[in-house]
Amino acid sequence: MRSVVFLTAGLLAVTTLSGCGSGEPVSEPLAGPDIAPATRDRIEDGGTLRWAVDSVPQTLNTFQSDADATTARIAQASLPVMFRLDTRGRPQRAAEFLASAEVVRTEPKQVVVYKLHRAAVWSDGRAIDAADFAAQWHALSGRNSAFWTAHNAGYDRIEKVRRGKGDREVEVTFARRYADWRSLFSPLYPKDVMGTAAAFNEGARNALKVTAGPFTVTSVDRGRGNVTLERNKRWWGDPAKLERIELRAVPREKRTAELVAGRLDIAEVDAGQAGRITSAAPGPQGRPAPGDGRAAPLMGPGAARAAAPPLLAGASGAGSADAAAATLSWAALHGSDRRAAEAERAALRKRAEAERRFTAEQKGLSGFEVRKSLEPAYTQLALNGAEGPLADERVRRAVARALDREELAKAVLGPLGLPTDPVGSHVALAGQPHYADGSAALGGHDAGKALALLHEAGWKQGGPLKTPAAGAAGADARRKSSASPSSASPSAPSSAPASAAVSASPSPSSSAAEEEGDATYVVGQDDKPPARDAGEQRGGGVPGAYAPRGTAAPAGAEAAQLAKDGRPLTLRFVLPSGQGSESLRTVGERIQRMLRRVGIRTEISRVPDDGYFDDHIANGQYDLALYSWPVSAYPATDARPIFAKPVPAADGSLVVEQNYTRVGTDEVDQLFERAVTELDEEEGHELMRRADERIWTAAGSVPLYQRPQLVAARRTVANAGAFGFRTPLYEDMGFLAK
Repeated sequence: MRSVVFLTAGLLAVTTLSGCGSGEPVSEPLAGPDIAPATRDRIEDGGTLRWAVDSVPQTLNTFQSDADATTARIAQASLPVMFRLDTRGRPQRAAEFLASAEVVRTEPKQVVVYKLHRAAVWSDGRAIDAADFAAQWHALSGRNSAFWTAHNAGYDRIEKVRRGKGDREVEVTFARRYADWRSLFSPLYPKDVMGTAAAFNEGARNALKVTAGPFTVTSVDRGRGNVTLERNKRWWGDPAKLERIELRAVPREKRTAELVAGRLDIAEVDAGQAGRITSAAPGPQGRPAPGDGRAAPLMGPGAARAAAPPLLAGASGAGSADAAAATLSWAALHGSDRRAAEAERAALRKRAEAERRFTAEQKGLSGFEVRKSLEPAYTQLALNGAEGPLADERVRRAVARALDREELAKAVLGPLGLPTDPVGSHVALAGQPHYADGSAALGGHDAGKALALLHEAGWKQGGPLKTPAAGAAGADARRKSSASPSSASPSAPSSAPASAAVSASPSPSSSAAEEEGDATYVVGQDDKPPARDAGEQRGGGVPGAYAPRGTAAPAGAEAAQLAKDGRPLTLRFVLPSGQGSESLRTVGERIQRMLRRVGIRTEISRVPDDGYFDDHIANGQYDLALYSWPVSAYPATDARPIFAKPVPAADGSLVVEQNYTRVGTDEVDQLFERAVTELDEEEGHELMRRADERIWTAAGSVPLYQRPQLVAARRTVANAGAFGFRTPLYEDMGFLAK
């Protein structure tokens, strides 16, 4: 999945937008692939690689709406691609399938000629040819609604596909110019799958009978949670080193146990699991730990204990608490209370057994290492601009400028030993040709400027504040006014505890207002004497010790809450509540503190993971939210629906495509359209940089940091792990020869 505006007023002048971008493209990604590379002669022939995945896919057709990451992995290993991505996220010709591919003319129509590898055949022996290309175009063109396609970008611009000068040549003519033509026909399915609507809709959901890659799909067992790929005997490229790849559906929280049990060879893991695996490394030859080798501090209570063996160290891990626990234990064992002594002996036996298991598990993990890089994806703060305070671009920009993005990136990536540079673009990542840091178009972290923007938008300290019954001014107020909480988020259980919504802004003096019948509260003007320190209350205040009115608060100090039209500036911040979302919740709490420094209060609502996106993000039931988007080599195509200006539908609803912030502008749309038709690559990159600057100024979303990629791999596994931008080469994966 790829998730998530124009200025008319405010402190930021539109003239700051330059035609050449506010930053220069960087030459290299922040982190390269970590795959334990080895030449093919060092890898043994044969073996089975057992690889953890999140699920067995519901379909093997990547162009259907329920395709997932495992669908894509299977396609990479078993189907033709015209272009693969290199370590910088640039498309490179896949020589095993393509002898060449180029634009041969642009007038009167753009024409691309593909020359296929002379040995390229499907697993049934039939040559890959123009008929396969034509069938895929017809299926994905969007002209026949009988084909249940998830998207048709690019294919809808094609006018015709035909055989070229020979059987191995395919000529594609475009009705409208298309800069991202390299994105097409990857993967390429056989005409048996694409030729009819019935075959497209159902033929590749449970099996791929015909393939053309280093592996074939021999089994999809949803009951056991396994997909089996086996070496393709008709593969004409370098033969696969592995005999078999087994993709096993293993929940994230169970992967450490499966690694220990020897049932997995490679698995993506979270920071806490990575810390534990690294701590099990045998002696100095172990690979460097993420951070200091312990669990990342963002992974929640108990993670640090899981990453190192402090089972005898007490809750604090060492020091005085250790000694105190030992003293109390000795006293219980040797005291006069027999029941207490027996309970203590039972506790010690239980503790010893736990340590024994832990030690055995650590020994089992010593054969693994953590390979780490950065995913081609970034985490962002999304600001819902549909209505409420965030409909005002000045408030959105104030929120963005209140954020210290460097602090957030360091908090997530620093403990993992990964580069901590914040992401500077909505459409590319460092290392990609079209990347430039466009954040200067909005401005950096500046609490003073954020406060000024809020004041300009009418949010003031000391404004009249209505009773709590009037509600706050964010999405929560909209939700309460139109529906009950359960109807607004149908996936949330009705029995959720009250603590599920953690309020960061309790209504000021609400109890006093109820007791005294006072219907209005003025922020900072409640007619109560100001708080005084102990010295002043004793009459011993120090002359000159109090700052005069108007003096700026110290850096990091919390600002008084802002109000407008009788409502406090309170935003509903929706976060997932699942076990794997600890880092998002911790980042959310840091953002909450940053916003308090400029007078913005947030109410954090923790919602179940399974309904987080569909019930809240996609439906617009939030003010602020954290989620991630993958970044593509083809942003003019793939990023366009994320930032497209929402348009009203005939029924009065809003068509948002993938723009879940509901913030967009005509100019951004125009720049994307120009970029997708610009065949000069440098000019196309420049158009995307300019679009990114406009997206920054609209502040519908704020990129924060590139997502970490942590993969536990058996030490003997080569050419697999944390790939970063790079497309995996499955034929080169295997086990090091002994």
